[in-house]
Amino acid sequence: MADYAHSPAAEAGRAAKARQLAGYLWDRDISGSELLDMPTTVRRKLARAAGANPPSTEETWHSVAQLLDEKAHWAAHRPDHPAAARQHTDEKLLWVKPPVTPW
Repeated sequence: MADYAHSPAAEAGRAAKARQLAGYLWDRDISGSELLDMPTTVRRKLARAAGANPPSTEETWHSVAQLLDEKAHWAAHRPDHPAAARQHTDEKLLWVKPPVTPW
């Protein structure tokens, strides 16, 4: 019996999901390292908010983080390009909580 999880179709599906999630996160100014620091429960909620079924493997999340890092590098060299803009940066606080400063 064929192993679907490692088939070209499965790999293409994971890549498409990673691109969808990366686009959603990019618009919210969430970096790859911030994504990987998130608890699994938050990542699952984030995927649902992006309109995707939550990835079941860390491999997909690491692909998303890599895409975000690549786009950040690309955007740093092309700040005036329309694709470098982020549309929903105000929503970052919904997902990434800043550290609380003690009194």
